[in-house]
Amino acid sequence: MEEIIKGIKIECVKGNIANQPDIICIVNAANAWLKSGGGVAGAIHRAAGPGLEQECRKYAPIKPGQAVITGGHNLPNKYVIHCLGPVYGVDKPEEKILSDCYKNALKIAEEYKIDSIAFPAISTGAFGYPIEEATEIALKTILEVLPKLKYVKLIRFVLFSEEDLKIYEKTFSLLIKEKK
Repeated sequence: MEEIIKGIKIECVKGNIANQPDIICIVNAANAWLKSGGGVAGAIHRAAGPGLEQECRKYAPIKPGQAVITGGHNLPNKYVIHCLGPVYGVDKPEEKILSDCYKNALKIAEEYKIDSIAFPAISTGAFGYPIEEATEIALKTILEVLPKLKYVKLIRFVLFSEEDLKIYEKTFSLLIKEKK
């Protein structure tokens, strides 16, 4: 699914965040110490190689909602922006923290004049954020920030499962109808 809003293409696709060769920057759903782990962080670190974890050391630890940028190392992407999403039910206010992840990642993308960025579903795996709520926060935040973007021209949400993709597509369709 894709839509062009205010000159920016927004896509929702099923796939592996660590395999987006046409994207300049991918976003890592990171842990506080920016180390390899399970899920998204594990996939990105495995694909990037040990240089990524080495580079991350100087930025760790980060706080929930924060974002930092590193090189892509062995990934096909020039950059990785690492965001620490909230642990659902623990980090409060979780909605604001999750929204801050997307805002801060896009702010960094703009600073680096990055024209394409791919996001995973931040905090929905091991951090336990319900996918429906997290999707609505992610998409509303993106739509709110769109008018301020100068350099970003493609935002891709890369979902690991077919079920997550359907939730993103449904939520996105409803939010676009509200905007029109």
